[in-house]
Formats: sequence, structure tokens, C-alpha cells
Amino acid sequence: MIHKMSDVQSTQIGENTNVWQFCVVLPNAVIGSNCNICSHCLIENDVFIGNNVTLKSGVQIWDGIEIQDNVFIGPNVTFTNDLKPRSKCYPEDFLKTKVCKGASIGANATILPGITIGEGAMVGAGSVVVKDVPANTTVVGNPAKEINK
Repeated sequence: MIHKMSDVQSTQIGENTNVWQFCVVLPNAVIGSNCNICSHCLIENDVFIGNNVTLKSGVQIWDGIEIQDNVFIGPNVTFTNDLKPRSKCYPEDFLKTKVCKGASIGANATILPGITIGEGAMVGAGSVVVKDVPANTTVVGNPAKEINK
């Protein structure tokens, strides 16, 4: 289901995926099946989103971001793709960020570019992730640090 008040330009969207109102999905984005893209999300072109992914409201998925299967992205999570942003100055290639299978990212977390969040990892709400997160670990804080489960 694609809400009539969204602007979805991609034809590469899997079955049973919902895209809610006020979303923008650019033409080359790939989105899997059984996803839920909540309102006010933006998905750029060089993006891959796997199956069974939830993007809560207010999330922007910029060029160079890969989200694998069964990932949860909480409301207003902020991804970045340029370490040294300047107005009207773009890198030749944006840094690649990967969120691996089964990972969860809490509300309002910030993910710096070029980061890999490992399989089954959890990022606490409001955390600022400045380096890779190992599989099956939980990180919290600013900067995000691993905590005991």
C-alpha cells in the first residue's frame, strides 16, 4: 500500500510494503517486502532496504545506506553520509553505512557515516554512534559505548 499523499518514484518495492503519507522515495531506491515506512520519511536513490524493515516517522535514508532484513529504525533516527559536509560541495562517493540483519536503533539516535551496525545489535535512544557496533551488542550514550546486557 502506497498512501496517496506520498511521493514514491521507485518501482522497486516489494510486496506487502506500506509507505505512509508524506514520504518521498526516489527512483533508484530498493525496498524489500513486508516493510513499514511510516509518515514523513525520505529515502534517496543509492539505498537498499531489505525485507521486514520498520522505519518509524521522521527518518531519512541518504545515499550510501544499506539496511538489511528485520531491522527496526526508531522515530527521528538521523543517518549521515558525509563526514565533512559543506554547502554545494559534494564528495565523489558518499561513505557507506550498513545496518545488519536484526539490528534495532532507538529513537533520536545519530549514526555517523561509514559505520556498520552488526547483526542483532541494539543502539539506545539518543545515542551518537561514531564507530562500528559489533554484532549482538548494545550501545548507549554520546559517544555510544557498549554496555553489559
